Parts: sequence; C-alpha cells; structure tokens
Amino acid sequence: MARLFLLLAALLSAATHAGPRVELITSHGTLQLELDDQAAPATVANFLRYVEDGSYDGSLFHRLIPGFVVQGGGYGADYAPLPTYDPVQNESANGLSNLAGTLAMARTQDPDSATRQFYINLADNRSLDAGAGPGYTVFGRVVEGEEVLARMAAEPTGINVQLRARDMPRQPMVLQQARRLDGD
Repeated sequence: MARLFLLLAALLSAATHAGPRVELITSHGTLQLELDDQAAPATVANFLRYVEDGSYDGSLFHRLIPGFVVQGGGYGADYAPLPTYDPVQNESANGLSNLAGTLAMARTQDPDSATRQFYINLADNRSLDAGAGPGYTVFGRVVEGEEVLARMAAEPTGINVQLRARDMPRQPMVLQQARRLDGD
C-alpha cells in the first residue's frame, strides 16, 4: 500500500511539474514562457544561460513569416550577430511538437548547431518535428501574451539588404528584456 501511494505521488508530481518561467518584454508587449526542462534539459539550460547573462536584452526578432514563425535572439540593434556559447545537442526527439505557441531552437543544417536563436511557432508546424531525421527542438510554450504574438505576426515584412534576408520586420521588433520569473 505504501509503495502504491509513493508511485501515485510521483506520478502526480510529474504530471503537475511546472518548468522554469521566463518573461520576454518586447516592443510589441510582454510574453510569458514556460520551459520544459524535463523534455529538453540541455536546451532549457542553454536558453536560460542567455536569459540570465542578459545577452537577449536589446536583441531583435529578425525573421517573421506570418502563419509560420517569429524568430529572434541572434542579432543586435545594428543587425550584427551576437556572441554565442557552444552549440547544444539536438533534443528534438523529446515528444514535443512544433505547435502554435511553442518555443523552439533555430539551427543550421547541422542538427547540433543551435546556440542562441529561438523561434515561436505561429501555426502548427509539424514538418519541423523529428521524423526520419532530426527536427527542431521544442523546449517551451507561450503561457501568456498570445495577443502579442498576433500583433507581431501582423507586422509588415521586407528584405534587409544588410543581412541579405527576406521576411524581416520593416520596423525593428525588439526583445527589450528577457528575465526569469521563478527565481531558480
């Protein structure tokens, strides 16, 4: 009976686990994120490192594709790339899916190349999940501020000659401050 009680208590604890929370104060409003440190421990630790050292503050959301993603964290106000820590190992086979409102790491063709750039899914993008090969690691979700995402997604985009990139917000979309809310 005692074992059954302990098992039930452990299951209940796992089911109610709330991961670390982060607030992103942007030029379009505030988002609150809940990170899943059980499904993607290395990715969450990596993201929190940038949050805690303040290096996301003042960075740009440099890519916006309505109905797809808004991506940021990698460039400063002058569109210069920001310094990175070592890449994190891909954790895309963690059972989390690139659904609308989830947070995931951007990367190059190398599955283990994610550093500081992240994106928020504006739609269900299951094609980015792990399948026949590695996908893009989902490690959290927006828990407050869905209306902010809608405002961001409505911004006009164009080409940025300096970065030679399409899908750039025409007006800077700034991540003014990223801060951890749970104090751990």
